[in-house]
Amino acid sequence: MIDKNQIAAIVPAYNEELTVGTVVRTLVKSGFFCEVIVVSDGSTDRTVECAREAGASKIITSDQKLGKGLAMRRGALATDAPFIFFCDADLLGLRVEHVSSLIEPVLSGAVGMCVDLHDRGTRITWLMRYLPLIGGERALSREWFLMIPEKFLRGYRVEIAMNAFMRARGLKIKAIKLEGLRIRSKMQKIGFWRGCIAYIKMTLELAHALWQTERR
Repeated sequence: MIDKNQIAAIVPAYNEELTVGTVVRTLVKSGFFCEVIVVSDGSTDRTVECAREAGASKIITSDQKLGKGLAMRRGALATDAPFIFFCDADLLGLRVEHVSSLIEPVLSGAVGMCVDLHDRGTRITWLMRYLPLIGGERALSREWFLMIPEKFLRGYRVEIAMNAFMRARGLKIKAIKLEGLRIRSKMQKIGFWRGCIAYIKMTLELAHALWQTERR
């Protein structure tokens, strides 16, 4: 039995009006969370309105895009819940059982952090288990997350920083494949060529973050 007073859901979002409502409704429907907090990171579309209509209990906005990691930190600072569940706003096929499979091992104390593996087909999902965990759906202690220095939360570094931080403290990380869970690709959001450029930039930034982590 999940005690909803123990955990808050935080959804960082940038121009995700097409999917944020469905994500928020699933989180609210689950009944697992004391709060469902959406952090609109400089969105210029209807992300805020869609989140509000879907039942988000708290919406935080910024006039400019600060980046996913800092948006996540703003959400974590806005709740007193001892545990937090981060959830991307661009998910397709999110189900209540997906959410419970990620938060239950953390709330029970079995692991320090649970991370999702999106459903990308059998072979690719198998391969992802041996690559750096960059899934956006994560459950962990709020206290642990807020101990990560802000400089490591900028851009796409946040997931790599969370992995390194937890491992450095000897905390177990568990990856769970979520059947049927996908994301809207950058190509779908901003077009083929701009999407390709965005993926290249993301890959380079992740590689740099990994290199920095290995040097520490």
